[in-house]
Amino acid sequence: MKAALVPPSSKLSKVCEKMNILVSACLLGVNCKYNGGNNNCEGLLKYLKTHQLIPVCPEQLGGLTTPRGPAEIQQGTGKDVLDGRAEVMNEKGENVTEAFVKGASETLMLARLYDCSIAILKAKSPSCGCGQIYDGSFSHIVKEGSGVCAELLTDAGIIVLNEDNFETVLNK
Repeated sequence: MKAALVPPSSKLSKVCEKMNILVSACLLGVNCKYNGGNNNCEGLLKYLKTHQLIPVCPEQLGGLTTPRGPAEIQQGTGKDVLDGRAEVMNEKGENVTEAFVKGASETLMLARLYDCSIAILKAKSPSCGCGQIYDGSFSHIVKEGSGVCAELLTDAGIIVLNEDNFETVLNK
């Protein structure tokens, strides 16, 4: 795991100020999840009400439709996908790697455009997962690693959190 996943305390001091925070749109109640639903996280909305939230769905930004089939990284992590050593496949066996990489790039462009130094993304997602992702077997088994978008954002120096750890990390 990269050090940027656990932010240095000096970067956290910015959280006290009003700031732009990139957030997975599904966590904000947008119906962009692969099955057409969302992962609304009321606690996230309440906690961050004093900040400007920038909603993103890397998979939609990459050109995938909603709903769409579930997808998982095969034999690797987001870093491996970005380095060309692994692929993202949907449950039907279709290669959707290009859409995931494009969506990650578009999300990074938005993070830079809005000067976001923190992103709160959906845990375990092949795009957004940070620290853990599904293992590629479509059986809800997780493995260590980050999704394609989370990896690209981390590489760019953006602190990547998820709905399970944002409060603990930001309260440090």
